[in-house]
Parts: sequence; structure tokens; C-alpha cells
Amino acid sequence: MSHVVLLGDSIFDNRAYVAPAPDVVRQLRDVLGSGWRATLLAVDGDVTSDVPSQLRRLPADATHLVISVGGNDALGSAGLLNQRAASVAEAVDRLAEAQGRFRSAYARMLEAVLARRLPTAVCTVYDANYPEPERRVVVAGLALFNDVITRAAFTHGLPLVDLRLICTEPADYANPIEPSEQGGEKIARVIGALVRHWPEGPPQSSIWGN
Repeated sequence: MSHVVLLGDSIFDNRAYVAPAPDVVRQLRDVLGSGWRATLLAVDGDVTSDVPSQLRRLPADATHLVISVGGNDALGSAGLLNQRAASVAEAVDRLAEAQGRFRSAYARMLEAVLARRLPTAVCTVYDANYPEPERRVVVAGLALFNDVITRAAFTHGLPLVDLRLICTEPADYANPIEPSEQGGEKIARVIGALVRHWPEGPPQSSIWGN
């Protein structure tokens, strides 16, 4: 029996935002059907540096890992968007420092995950559902974090689940930053398709969207 384990944050651990409707892991179990198991280790509110501790609870029979983390790291740097700067170059430099911190944290996290030597996929941070013009600024800022994730995926030959291509409608969100029942179903459907058709052979990146 194949066993998918979800690591990361509230993109997967969204029960508090959709109950009594099904959360992502329940939807994934429905998508996969018999012959598969799905376990949730992701924790609402966790950041990238918390994922290695989630691995301590990794089931011994895990066969596939999927990671969705980074959104809370970005929220931790959101205060930069309200800071004053003397020039655009100064503002960009501050954002680059935040990106650099995230790059280091993500690299350490991924090293710990890949040490388990299991098929692993990573997810981008989706664009969220803020009103305009706030959304435009948020999406631009998130691009810095998503660049780190996509580069890491391509460097290690990992499948990339691009949530920006999946959660594209306001109804996909339970609030500005959490997936709704509809959004969760879309995410579960793509993850289900990925693990059932996992690329064979040497590590090779592929992009999975809606």
C-alpha cells in the first residue's frame, strides 16, 4: 500500500477553516481511493524551520512526501512592505535580505526531508485572496519566496505543485490565506494525479497545475 505524507502548514492543515466540510487530507484520501493511505503531519502556523520536527512523526511505511510551506515565512516578513525607503534600490535590497533568509531556511529543511530518501514533491505559495491593490503588492512580494522554492525543486529534480495555477478563484479560499473546501479539493486532485503517475527514472522536475 502506498502512503502519502503531507508536510508543511495550513495549506494542508486547513480543517479549522473548512469544518465540518472535508479538509485537504480527507479530500486526498477520497481522490486516491483504495490501495493508498494519506497522513497529515503539516501543522497550521508552522514555518519552514518547523518541517524537520514534523519528520520525527513520519510513519515507517511512508512512500511519498509532499511539502507545502513558506507562506508563514512570507507573513513574517510582511512588515517590510510598510517600511519607508530612500530609494527603490534600498527597498529591493531589504526584500533580498528576507529572500536570503528564506533561501537558507528552505535549503536546510529540504536537506532534512531528502535525507529520508523518499519520493518528494514541493509546492509553491499561492497568490492568496487579498483585495486589490493589496493583492498586487502581495503577489509581487511572494514571487521572491516562490523563486526560492522553484529553484530548489529544479536543482534537486523534484516535482513542483504550483498552487498559483490551482487556486485561481476567490471561492478557492476560506479567507485571504487558507484554502476553502473547493480549493482543497483542487489541491488534492493534483497531488493525487502526481503520486499516481510519479515520474520514473532519474530525478527530473515536472510542474503540476490545474
